[in-house]
Amino acid sequence: MHLVTHGADTATPVLALHGWPVDHRLMSGCLEPLFTRRPGYRRLYPDLPGMGRTPAGAAASSDDLLAAVLTLIEAVLGTTPFLLVGESYGGYLSRAVTRALPHQVLGLALICPVGQTLDRDARIRPPHQVLRTTPGLLDDLDDATRAEFVDLAVVQTPATLRRFNDEVVPALALADRDAITRIERRWHLTEAPDGPTPFDRPTLILCGRQDSSVGYADQFALLPHYPRATFAVLDVAGHNLQIEQPALFETLMNDWLDRCTHTST
Repeated sequence: MHLVTHGADTATPVLALHGWPVDHRLMSGCLEPLFTRRPGYRRLYPDLPGMGRTPAGAAASSDDLLAAVLTLIEAVLGTTPFLLVGESYGGYLSRAVTRALPHQVLGLALICPVGQTLDRDARIRPPHQVLRTTPGLLDDLDDATRAEFVDLAVVQTPATLRRFNDEVVPALALADRDAITRIERRWHLTEAPDGPTPFDRPTLILCGRQDSSVGYADQFALLPHYPRATFAVLDVAGHNLQIEQPALFETLMNDWLDRCTHTST
């Protein structure tokens, strides 16, 4: 797996898993500004198989992607405890990693995670809304970028468009569409990502009130499994919550890191 790392090898590891079907830039784009002001962490940003610069190989299911992530953890971190951050589909895999390695994961942060089901038609989702916009912003965009941006963007401003172009658009062109289609046929993990034992370490679940992709209601049902979870639903935020509400995102992430630090010490 293609892996981008920042920080000293001796620092606390933070593994960040991106959503579907983008790449590590979605995670590094929102986390690096936070960690540059908060030293002491080693950040690991992989591209999942079939996305970014990681070939799909024979991957044909979410089980295969989970196995690839667990193999990466074993190879790079061994038994070293680490923090885990997952966005959207990456949150689905992150919950499964926590089930597989409950004593190694120091804390879990989920950003706009998939809730109880991957099936798009079965999700409880609000209708798409645009709550902030800048006149003329979309005039010079090519058709493909305009379609991708307006499909999810609740806040359509120069700042959100710039980050969308930096953190999302390049990855979309790299995705192996044949592999994506193949994996989606076996998208659900064989074992549910949340195991029989609650995860009792600091957790953060961030949802967008206007997230028309995964919603926010299904995620509330995850709370019994995460007794140390802060659950926040942010207004004026869709599936790109970290781009549309960066200040609130950073505040809540800092609180999560503070809780993880206190617990780990």
